Order: sequence, then structure tokens, then C-alpha cells
Amino acid sequence: MLHRTPELDETDRKVLAGIYSRRDALASAMRVPKRWPGLLRRNLMARAIRGSNSIEGYVVETDDAAAAVDYESALTADERTFAEIRGYRQALGYVLTMAQNAAPIDESSLRALHFMMLGHDLTKSPGQYRTGPIYVRNDGSGEAVYEGPGSEMVPELMTELAGALAADADPIVAGAMAHLNLVMIHPFRDGNGRMARALQTLVVSRGGIAEPTFCSIEEWLGANTEDYYRVLARASTGCWSPDSDARLWLRFNLRAHDIQAQTVAGRLRRAERAWSRLDEVVAECKLPERVTDLLYDALIGFRVRRQTYLARARIDQRTATRDIKALIELELLESRGETHRRHYLAGARLVELKGVLREEVPRRISDPFPELRMELVRPR
Repeated sequence: MLHRTPELDETDRKVLAGIYSRRDALASAMRVPKRWPGLLRRNLMARAIRGSNSIEGYVVETDDAAAAVDYESALTADERTFAEIRGYRQALGYVLTMAQNAAPIDESSLRALHFMMLGHDLTKSPGQYRTGPIYVRNDGSGEAVYEGPGSEMVPELMTELAGALAADADPIVAGAMAHLNLVMIHPFRDGNGRMARALQTLVVSRGGIAEPTFCSIEEWLGANTEDYYRVLARASTGCWSPDSDARLWLRFNLRAHDIQAQTVAGRLRRAERAWSRLDEVVAECKLPERVTDLLYDALIGFRVRRQTYLARARIDQRTATRDIKALIELELLESRGETHRRHYLAGARLVELKGVLREEVPRRISDPFPELRMELVRPR
């Protein structure tokens, strides 16, 4: 028996309809031919990877996560951490493929997803269900805060979960419940949280509301980890308890989808305005159009590298050196580091432009459930 989907009330249905409206607007905007949507997709995927892994303690800069998206090496992340980031990038690549595939999400595909995520470390039994008990512990105290169902129950529960994924249900609601059930079953020795979040992205994107990079709430969950843990604790009684009320969990997910959609819509507006401004700068300084990609990454706070520029602009070393030298002289970039650690940050002129853009396109977020955070911290 799995956690049951709670009935939506009028407020829930209104928020859900608003999410679909926001997602439809995003999908329509991204279909308009422009030069920069590919970079926005990459950056959103990088933020999702960073967010989901940060919850598990694997913290990297967003530009290192973007390096994983581009199959490049990390600039500062240590080897162990970056192995986890690369594994998750590979798993999301699988999610992107499955999202376009009509085949059902069955147990074998879930095992394959887990193997891709953790295949770099065979000690974690990638792709295999656990054979013993499992506990979730408080990182601070070491105290066990949740005990998963007995390992003998896992195969049957996962079969039931796979069957539930085939049901005709609202994808946002179904994704939230798939996330909850997988993380509560805790079928694997490691990677259960990341698996649950990746599965949610897959279920929502297969519902056809938007492409996976625009369906994910993993970035938002990473930025709100404490609330995420609180709501999971409220959805259980410290052990496998599928009779628990999942209403608060569902509302938490609706809130996350709504706020993340608003965040992405804001980025879309800012990206469009930023590219317009960068085109003006490039034309004014008589620079080649190819440098705009590089300047955009620096503008949003990435540490940019010569090798990345070489690959994306498809130019030779000499041309890249000349372009970067010109950008430094124009105070559009600043050089940092030595030899293989050398990278470039936004220069004074780009920093000034960033401030202008912040005023032109301010960040505004409305909370669909303004009382929910208070409910999470209220004693039970």
C-alpha cells in the first residue's frame, strides 16, 4: 500500500490551474526562435543538478554544474563531489530521453536511472534494491529520524509504485506523489532523495506540460532544504506509514512549482533584456557577435574559461586569445587565476550593466500559499 493522493480543494485547484498557465506561457516563449534559449536551458539544468545534490551535501558552484552539463571538467569542485554531479547529470540526460518516450516507467527503468546516477561508485550498489534496514539520520545529532519499510517489502512496493505511474492522473500531482512514495520506500542503499526528485521531474515532463528543464523544482528544493525536510517529516510518523495525510506535502509541491515557474519566467524576461543590452555593447565596441555567449555567462555570475569559449564559438586558440584580450581591455572581463585554473569574471562594465538590468526587470514573486511556511514550523 502506497501513500494515497489527497483530494484537492478549491484553493489547490486554483493554484494548479495557475501553474499550468505559467508553464504554457513559458513553453510558448521558448518556441519563438531566438539565439539565447539554449543557454537558458543549460543554466536551468545546471541549477537543477546543483539544487538536488546540495540537499545531499554535494555542493558545487552553478558554473561547475554547468561544466557537467557541457561534459567539461570542474573548475573548483573536488573529484568526489564532481563524480556525484556528473552522475546526476547523466541521470537527467536519461530523464530527458525518457520524457520523449511513450514507453511506461517500469521497475527496470527506475533501476537503470539509479545505476546511471551512482554507477561511478559500485560500493553503493547502483541499480539494486537494498537488502537490509535503512535509516535517515539527522546530520547534526546523528539521531535516526526515519526508518524505511523492511527490505522484504521493497520489491512489492516498487512494483506497486511502477503501476501507479501508469495511471491516468494529473502529472504535477502524480509527480509529487511519486516523489513522496519513492523517498519513503527508500528502496536503495544510497541516492534515494535524488532518485525521488529525478523521478518527479520525469513524471511531470511526460505529462506534456513543458520540457524537463522547465518542469523541475529541484533548484527550488535545494534552496529550501529545511522546509523540504520539515514537510517530509510531517508526511511520516518516523517510519513507513502510508496512512499518513499527504495534503501538506502536496500543497508544498504546488507552491514549489508555482514559485519556480515564476522564477523561470523572470529569468526569461531578464535573459531577453540582457541579450538585447549585450548586443548593443558588442556593436558599440565593434566586437564579433560570437563573444556575446561568453559575456552572458559572465553577466549571470559564471566563471568563464577559454576552453569553453573555444568549443562553443568553434574558433582557434589564437582567435580566442585575441577576443578575450579585447574584452579585458574594454573592462568587460577580468582575469583570475593562473595556468589551468585561469578563468574570467564580469568586468566593471558588465557589473554596472547587471545593476541596470536589476532595475529594469525587478524580481517579483507572489506566494500561492503564504501561510504554508508558518504551518511547517508550527509544533504538531
